[in-house]
Amino acid sequence: MNKLVIVESPTKARTISRFLGRGFTVESSFGHIRDLPSSTLGVDVEHDFTPKYIVPKKARAQVKKLQELAKKSSEIILATDEDREGEAIAWHLAQILNPETQNLKRKAEQSSKKGKKVPSSKLQAPSFQRIVFHEITKSAIERALEHPRALDIHLVDAQQARRVLDRLVGYKLSPFLWKKIAKGLSAGRVQSVAVRLIAEREREIKNFKPEEYWTITAEFAGKPDFTAHLYQKDGKTLEKLEIETKTQADEILHDLTDASYRISSVEKKAVERNPLPPFTTSTLQQEASRRFGFSAKQTMMLAQQLYEGVDIGEGGQIGLITYMRTDSLNLAESALAGAKSHLLAALGERYTIPQPRRFKTKSKGAQEAHEAVRPTQAAYTPERAQAFLDPRQFKLYQLIWQRFMATQMPAAILDATGMDIEARRYMFRATGSVLKFDGFLKIYPAHIEETILPELTKGAELKLKELKPEEHHTEPPPRYSEASLIKTLEKYGIGRPSTYAPTISTIVERGYVIRNTQRRFEPTEIGTIVNDTLVEHFPSVVDIQFTASMEDQLDKIAAGEEEWVPVIRAFYEPFAKNLEEKYESVKKEALDEVTDEICEKCGKPMIVKRSRFGKFLGCSGFPECRNIKSLASASLGITCPKCNQGDIIGRSSRRGKVFYGCSKYPACDFALWDKPTGERCPKCNSMLVFKGKQIACSNKECNYKKSDLASI
Repeated sequence: MNKLVIVESPTKARTISRFLGRGFTVESSFGHIRDLPSSTLGVDVEHDFTPKYIVPKKARAQVKKLQELAKKSSEIILATDEDREGEAIAWHLAQILNPETQNLKRKAEQSSKKGKKVPSSKLQAPSFQRIVFHEITKSAIERALEHPRALDIHLVDAQQARRVLDRLVGYKLSPFLWKKIAKGLSAGRVQSVAVRLIAEREREIKNFKPEEYWTITAEFAGKPDFTAHLYQKDGKTLEKLEIETKTQADEILHDLTDASYRISSVEKKAVERNPLPPFTTSTLQQEASRRFGFSAKQTMMLAQQLYEGVDIGEGGQIGLITYMRTDSLNLAESALAGAKSHLLAALGERYTIPQPRRFKTKSKGAQEAHEAVRPTQAAYTPERAQAFLDPRQFKLYQLIWQRFMATQMPAAILDATGMDIEARRYMFRATGSVLKFDGFLKIYPAHIEETILPELTKGAELKLKELKPEEHHTEPPPRYSEASLIKTLEKYGIGRPSTYAPTISTIVERGYVIRNTQRRFEPTEIGTIVNDTLVEHFPSVVDIQFTASMEDQLDKIAAGEEEWVPVIRAFYEPFAKNLEEKYESVKKEALDEVTDEICEKCGKPMIVKRSRFGKFLGCSGFPECRNIKSLASASLGITCPKCNQGDIIGRSSRRGKVFYGCSKYPACDFALWDKPTGERCPKCNSMLVFKGKQIACSNKECNYKKSDLASI
């Protein structure tokens, strides 16, 4: 009989089907086939926290199709991704399909008793096999089929524990926010910590008081001319803020009047610069953001496409990279050998290393059995792939390929020179470097600032051309970019590789933070209010250390070191008790502002209300009167993308239609009919706007659509 292979996505199914011969049917589950219900909590909090899974409406047709295929199959091979989410999908598939196959066996036996001839294969329910692989290539699939394993119930428990935890926080805490702040708000176990980081950084910036400090640079004549900076006084190294005022700087300049300058030491040495490790999920997201401005969500979407398979013409559909959700730096021996073979052929022995370079993972909870993100074939260069990839796919593939290949190349060698220059009781230092051997930089370019110093020896007298005092001011910490936020979340152990992108998307889509014109995160007014409320009344939910320790416990569940139910109970019981107390003791936030405007329906004053979509006017007679209006001239907290000076505010046209324009009008004429989100389109960089139940690009020539708000 036929063997049924089930994966998550149709693209993955098409790629794998190319590698399997007759006797195999490859089908997709289209992601999760079971989930918690959207209308109720779906968790038995009174007893053992058993999840009450349902088959969502959108998955029912596919489940029925899989059940029909299972009836005709002798074996069911679960080939979902190798992480916790993939293991859980495989487990849900087994739960759904196993009753069906057992039922089939009973029906076949009943038919046999009635005298009907039934093939012996029909009397047996198909067996389940679990296979995993790091890449979607023919050799990887064949190896996986040769080495099936049982479902890892510990991984399933860890995913189930995370899902239950997130459901308990979201479904229990969100109604509290509706009652005490505004309708439509939500809280999340990881998302609320991310919002806290952004809100607290904003507070640091606003409370920051800049300090004045000065530096002094000397320019000397030479072949070529060069500069040196003052770094020592009376044998003591000057700290950054030690020269605090112009007066102090002028005193130093006066001390150095008519001084002679002599080289007190010259040091030359070869400095090696080693390649960076291969990519993990977080470092890939960070570098793609830094280099290309890709969001984490966009990076993961493109990486998923490269992993699941790309049509490369006559070669058919193949996976170009290994699995992209990983925190491991491990590299397969076959990959290391392939890299060296390609480097020898393409660049020669000078650009190879005698022994493979391996990397040790430092992150907590990393699974060394997994691999780093790398190309599946070193010989499949970005140049070969370019014709089959769209521009964004190509950029990401080239980045992954170059980073991996660089790991197996020699270090770059720089000739570094340090020169100390003495003048009375002061010491200046000049540094320079020259790239002598590019090494890994030949494939993975990085900025190397070459500064050439003249050939000078100890004791040589120098001719001063100019002393330059320069005023500086200390700066506040920068707002988080997507890359730096991911780096911070990873540093504190908040979330895991699969959660960074959806966490960031969620806090933006729910209006808690915006991306400004520099693509940095700023909290919105409602985001700050929600954060302050959670920090005051539910400190453990938004506590960094507490959230990180919860991630550690989830890792222990995945490793079989802890049971998941006691972990949930230890969190939920004090959380539920605190929540009950807060419902009674916390008063509704006094956020509503009374206006002079009168409701035309009932005659009562209109008040400014807030929701996650911003401010609006509502009747103070609510709920008896439900009249609402848009609030003209209310700032959305979004900087105008055209002039970078004004704020985007709500306005009314002559006919009373609301639009959104720059507060600097008429000096700036930027305007939109649809309400802007504060985000930029990843395709054309225009402003994203709310369009009905969707977020879409404001540029009519761009068809980018971000999400369906009805599902959020």
